Amino acid sequence: MNSDLRHGLDILYAAVDGEIAAAAPVCELSGRCCRFKEYGHTLFLSRTEAELLLEPGLPAGAAIDDASCPYQVGGLCTARERRPLGCRVYFCDPNYAGCAESISERYIAQLKQLHTATATPWEYRPLHHFLYEAAPPPADDA
Repeated sequence: MNSDLRHGLDILYAAVDGEIAAAAPVCELSGRCCRFKEYGHTLFLSRTEAELLLEPGLPAGAAIDDASCPYQVGGLCTARERRPLGCRVYFCDPNYAGCAESISERYIAQLKQLHTATATPWEYRPLHHFLYEAAPPPADDA
């Protein structure tokens, strides 16, 4: 990832974190955000965000599938500083309902603009697609 793109992503993440802090959603540490299949959602992210997230590799023994996030270990996020926009805006707090969508739309648009400004191709897919590319699942020996 080029330095302009990385710097822009850091700025974007700081801005979204500030806006979310101002909205003050409550996190109950339920882990619902990371258990995708169980709670019926999918984490989408850009290739740039995936590269940053995957930069240090996956946690030891991480399961790679579309059911959950491999960075949730012992109920906690082990990629807190590198987590993508989708993770940053997601909260289960009913008083925050509607805020996430608005914040997400604005910052995804800014992320697209950052890609354009740095001549970086835009690619936006579910997390598990990027995970399978990084560490393909083992072949079924059946």
